[in-house]
Amino acid sequence: MTTTPPLDAEALLAEAINRNNGLNDFGDPSFREGLDVLLASIEKDGQLSTIGSQMFAERLVESLGSRLVLENYVQRHPEILNETIADPVVIVGLPRTGTTMLHRVLARDPRFYTPAWWEVRYPAPLATAEAGKPDPRIALGKAEVKMMIEAMPELLTMHPLDAELCDEEVVLMEHSFLSAMYAYANVPDYTDWLGRQDQTPAYVYLKKQLQFLQWQKRQRGELAQRWVMKAPHHTHAMDTLFKVFPGVKVIQTHRDPLETIPSMSSFAYTIWGVYSDKADPKKAASIWSAKFAKGLRDALSVRDNQPKDRFLDVWYLDAVARPLEVIKLIYPFIGVELTPEVEQLMQQWLSTSSRDKRAAHEYSLEKMGLTKEQLEHDFAAYRARHILPRLEKSA
Repeated sequence: MTTTPPLDAEALLAEAINRNNGLNDFGDPSFREGLDVLLASIEKDGQLSTIGSQMFAERLVESLGSRLVLENYVQRHPEILNETIADPVVIVGLPRTGTTMLHRVLARDPRFYTPAWWEVRYPAPLATAEAGKPDPRIALGKAEVKMMIEAMPELLTMHPLDAELCDEEVVLMEHSFLSAMYAYANVPDYTDWLGRQDQTPAYVYLKKQLQFLQWQKRQRGELAQRWVMKAPHHTHAMDTLFKVFPGVKVIQTHRDPLETIPSMSSFAYTIWGVYSDKADPKKAASIWSAKFAKGLRDALSVRDNQPKDRFLDVWYLDAVARPLEVIKLIYPFIGVELTPEVEQLMQQWLSTSSRDKRAAHEYSLEKMGLTKEQLEHDFAAYRARHILPRLEKSA
């Protein structure tokens, strides 16, 4: 019988070791500072509920345990680090700009590797796995998604959770503790600290995790040519993304922050509510709005210093109204032929998963403590380059 440890670094590390048969190599030690800063920030400002503290501790133990298992696999199978992550395609953009839809349409193409939600949540194989039987991580992922939806049905209005569909690799990046842990709780000290850190260790570790997942996929007979990933988080470190994945091609989706930031902030506040009974929508909005305002400014600078053919811009309304037309622009951009067979698979998927089958996500500027004037000010540079010209053209 396992017990949940307190939110204390040594206790969490010890529990991860205990649950993984005494494995004690966590890999690159750079994760420790992030873990310590996160825990201190939770203690100071997190205001987690009793259940929230237990859930958060379990999530951290899982992350630490995955590090242990990955290092053990690499020791036993050094060929994992020979896996080539060649010329990945990465979809970036503000949350609520169609990134998930585009990602899942592209995932219909068997030539692409994509990370399923159960894989990003549980990247390390479980000891209970048996050859020739369904991977137990899939059932674990389905059970967790079911629990989340039952507890918060409104989640589906914001993000179409599905354990077997592809999802954001940013969840993998949590294992470096240099990632968006502010998604789960109010941790301003950690958030400020994170903004001052070199993100290279997080992206180097992400690459290692992708090698591990790719090796597992190939063991299962899944053979593809390149990865297609997506995470709004990359807007905060696009320079590092290019450094660690030099062949990357970036698809950037665009939608007015005046529409996306309130919705995104409402989503963040909802997630905070899982872990805290005292979640504050205005604090959630303040943190997330400020992070993405800076992230998009930084991304503009990165784009100015990269060849233009590394980026493809996609307008949100085009992706929603004419997804296959957008797909037909993406394939030449990434240098791959869109075959009739793949196009048919995509059309079939789109016909059964349209956005209008889900309830609308309700939110307001007022509830989130945001104003139109503040958003116009904070996102002025991004809107001037990517949004206002499009709005003027369509007016």
